[in-house]
Amino acid sequence: MHDHSHAAHEAGNHHNEGVVLAACLLTAAFMVVEVVGGFLSGSLALIADAGHMLTDTAALALAWAGFRLGRRSGGPLRSFGDRRLEVLAAFVNACVLILLVLWILWEAVLRLLHPSDVLPGPMLVVALLGLAVNGAVFWLLHRGDTDHVNIRGALLHVAGDMLGSVAAILAAGIIWATGWVAADPILSVLLSALILRSGWALLRSSFDILMEGAPPGAAPEQVRAHLRALAGVEDVHHLHIWQITSGQVAATLHLRTSGDARAAVRRVKRALAHDFGIAHSTVEIDWTPEPEPCAFGTAEG
Repeated sequence: MHDHSHAAHEAGNHHNEGVVLAACLLTAAFMVVEVVGGFLSGSLALIADAGHMLTDTAALALAWAGFRLGRRSGGPLRSFGDRRLEVLAAFVNACVLILLVLWILWEAVLRLLHPSDVLPGPMLVVALLGLAVNGAVFWLLHRGDTDHVNIRGALLHVAGDMLGSVAAILAAGIIWATGWVAADPILSVLLSALILRSGWALLRSSFDILMEGAPPGAAPEQVRAHLRALAGVEDVHHLHIWQITSGQVAATLHLRTSGDARAAVRRVKRALAHDFGIAHSTVEIDWTPEPEPCAFGTAEG
């Protein structure tokens, strides 16, 4: 079962890699178009949005590199390979997303204090094209594994760009109708709050994996109580559950049994895999009268 799960994970990563690469190339291509359009029209808003797309391109390239490098064996000293690079890429993406929001807020304040001329016609055309391109990229990414932290991080970046395109369209319409140039920075501030919330959620989830945290729905105390109720299991201690990367969970534990120890181990492994999605588990039978203190000094002992 573990080999099947591992093969499925690797196949999913190959698919995710192709999806992210296609999205990255499409985003980079339109970024160039937006830069040219911004300079030709003299629109600072379009140039700023091109900077946003540059960040998206970098984030997608980093996500692609995470998938690509994550397939490497990692050498003799890294038995889990380089799979955690995927999570590290997601963590960096989240940090960049939060920094981008802060930059947008700073630019919005500057534009409110010192308004600059915007040509609404070219701005509207390029913003509409940008929304179409971002929609295509969003659709591409949704063809990948949307539960994966790297795909989620890329989706958040593209969603932020889609919201930016919508804001640019609304701002261009308002400026065209009323001449009120402050509409652009005000809409940017409102949308930044939504992007910040999503970025913070991604930052927390990737940080939890990097800190060896258990996944949602598999808290150690919950798993311990479930295993203690199995036939032939007297006690469970030294239980540690952590995520290698998104979708790959491992566990180690000491087991005190009554009766057939092999049958108890099989029940425990089956419960971990079927009830908690933990396909990789190491179960040690504890033959000592009293459990020894946990070497990591944690409460899981």
